[in-house]
Amino acid sequence: MKRLTKKFARRFGIDAPRLAVRPHMPWYWRWSGLFAAGILMAGVAWFTYDFGLEYAGFRQGEAARLRAQLNETVLKQQVELAELNARTATAERQLQMERATFIDLQRQVKNLAQDNARLKEDLAFFQSLTATGKPGSISINRFRLLPEPVPGEYRYQLLLVQTGERAKEFTGRLQFVLNLQQDGRKVVLVLPQESTQSAKEYQVSFKLFQRVEGMFRISPDATVKGLQVRVFEGNSDAPRLTHNVTLS
Repeated sequence: MKRLTKKFARRFGIDAPRLAVRPHMPWYWRWSGLFAAGILMAGVAWFTYDFGLEYAGFRQGEAARLRAQLNETVLKQQVELAELNARTATAERQLQMERATFIDLQRQVKNLAQDNARLKEDLAFFQSLTATGKPGSISINRFRLLPEPVPGEYRYQLLLVQTGERAKEFTGRLQFVLNLQQDGRKVVLVLPQESTQSAKEYQVSFKLFQRVEGMFRISPDATVKGLQVRVFEGNSDAPRLTHNVTLS
C-alpha cells in the first residue's frame, strides 16, 4: 500500500513531471515549410557555385571577349575622329587660303584702281601742259614730302613734265637741298652727297613725263623746314630747273 501511495504521489504530486501542450500543425504546412527551405538552400548553393566559377576565372574568357570588342569599337571611333579632324583642318586651311587670296585680290584691285585714277589724272594734266606750255621746257608738278613712321625717314613724290609734241628725250638727274632745323640751329643738307652723285634713284630719263618716287634719311632729331629740287640735264653742273618747297 505504501508503495502504491509513493507511486501515485510521484505521478500526480508536486514532484510529478510537467505536462507540455503543443498545438497540432497540419501536414501540408510542414511540407510547405520544408519545400521553401529546400528552395532557399538550392538558391544559396547556386549563388555559391556561380560565385566560385567567377572567382576561379572560368568566365574570364567571356569578359575578355567583351573587353576586346569594346577596345575595337573605341579604336575604330578614334580613327574616324582623327579622319574627321584631319578633314576639318584641311578645310580650315583651304578657307584661310581662300580668304587670304580674296583679301590680296581686293588689295590689288584697290591699288590698280588708284593707279588708274592717278594715271588718268596725270594724263589729263600732261595734255593740258603740252597744249599750252613752251616746247622743250621742263616743269616739276605735284611734289609731296611724306614722313615715314621711322623718325628721320621721308618719302618724296613728284612728276616731271616736258612740254611739246615733238620733245626730245630728256636725261639727267635730281638733287635735293634740304633746309633743316637741328639742335636750335639751321643746317643745309644736299642729297645725294658728292660720293653718290650717280645714285640710281636720282637719275631721270623721259620724253614726255616721268613720275619719281624715293626716300631719304636724315638725323632723327632734325626737322625739314623747306627744300629745293634741282633738275640737271646730262653732266651739266648748272641746274636746268629749280623748284622751291616751303614746309610748315
